[in-house]
Amino acid sequence: MSSDLSAPSEPTRPVTVVGIGADGWNGLPAASRRALAEAGVLIGGPRQLDLLPAECTGERVAWPSPLRPAVPGLIAAHRERGIAVLASGDPMFFGIGRALAEELGPDRLRVLPHPSSVSHACARLGWPLDETEVISLVGRPAAALTAALHPRRRLLVLSAGADTPAEVAALLTARGFGPSGMQVLEQLGGERENRTEGRADTWRHPPGDPLNVIAVECRRADGAARLGTVPGLPDTAYEHDGQLTKRHVRAATLAALAPAPGELLWDIGGGSGSIAVEWMRAHRTCRAVTVERDPVRAERIGRNAEALGVPALRVVTGAAPAALAGLPVPDAVFVGGGLTAPGLLEAAWAALPPGGRLVVNTVTLESEALLTQWYRRHGGELVRLAVAHAVPVGGFTGWRQAMPVTQWAAVKPGAADDPAGPDPAGADPAGAGEDRVQARPEPSGPPEPSGPRDPAGPGEPPPAPAPPGAAEAAGPAEVAEAAAPADPSDRGERR
Repeated sequence: MSSDLSAPSEPTRPVTVVGIGADGWNGLPAASRRALAEAGVLIGGPRQLDLLPAECTGERVAWPSPLRPAVPGLIAAHRERGIAVLASGDPMFFGIGRALAEELGPDRLRVLPHPSSVSHACARLGWPLDETEVISLVGRPAAALTAALHPRRRLLVLSAGADTPAEVAALLTARGFGPSGMQVLEQLGGERENRTEGRADTWRHPPGDPLNVIAVECRRADGAARLGTVPGLPDTAYEHDGQLTKRHVRAATLAALAPAPGELLWDIGGGSGSIAVEWMRAHRTCRAVTVERDPVRAERIGRNAEALGVPALRVVTGAAPAALAGLPVPDAVFVGGGLTAPGLLEAAWAALPPGGRLVVNTVTLESEALLTQWYRRHGGELVRLAVAHAVPVGGFTGWRQAMPVTQWAAVKPGAADDPAGPDPAGADPAGAGEDRVQARPEPSGPPEPSGPRDPAGPGEPPPAPAPPGAAEAAGPAEVAEAAAPADPSDRGERR
């Protein structure tokens, strides 16, 4: 970012951001009042602007919708007149302060915060702020709340309006948390402060004030599924057609992928979407794009993402590697299906930045031979994962072996990514800000040795016939990679 204050597209003096609460002008300290009274232009939401008295004589400009794209133009249009921007509570806590800091740089902002609604709520409830999780549903679907639901957890939900409490109650009930206690705190800090209480599964209160925060004390209903915070959710948590990485292999796969806050995953051959879903559940700022060529499965992935609390998962319907074009640069890539499609592994490896991780699972000898070639060329770790389940054998119990999975994991050599990259918090995986795609050279090294593969191109030996009932792989024109075992419960130790 340039520090040249004379640049025509930059403001010539700092923009002041003033936090204001439901108590309005009377609740502001002297410095905030003075900044608003002296500003030539006052920008904010209509509700916030209406809180200002007549002594604030600056031109009042309401934010348009959508807000974020309008920020640069509004600041540029009024930069010479002295701008004060109004924000609810603390501008840097789920507020406009972040957008302004990203657009202008923190050196061009003067932020005067006010106690946030979360601080007010914790003060009223007697909840320690540092132990209370905050989820914003402003501009986000209610399904985003699901991943935070755990017994005995206390949540504060930033409401999008008067209808949000009923939506939250319905979601809690649908996700097995109907007994959870709810309190809706309205107009916090103002003269019309109000509180409404009840249980999620019996919530019948009509919509109240749109300015509200919802406090939730999570209680799980008897018999409801228990979903932990680590990878390896029960297979029953997913809707699937057999194309599912089973929970034990899934846990090992996520361990190899090693998600970290703010990182982006490409999940190629999505199947049920389980790898991408659990990558995003690892941290609220983790992002993922899953690529699935089957439209029916792609729709199913979307349903799984919403049901498990990661509705921001981006689903791309198409066959890789062609469908990878234009996607944002990943921090990690998982290939769970279609890996023998011509050029797929090459494209995945080339897309990774230095320090990026590639993890590939397969169950066929042909694909295993291909992974062996890549392991010899790039190193990494090549492992075989085998899981057996105890099952009835007559009147006794024995082991039934699931199809073993071969996994190759490697880290692309070179310097790690610049740690001063874009702030990942709250990033929209489908929006701007993920435009880091750039052409990368193909990996250097000797030509790939020949070997038995799926029919990916002319001149290659044909594969062995797939067993009856083999599951469809995710790549075009290749044999199915997982034959259905005798027991349907053992199907698909892959995607």
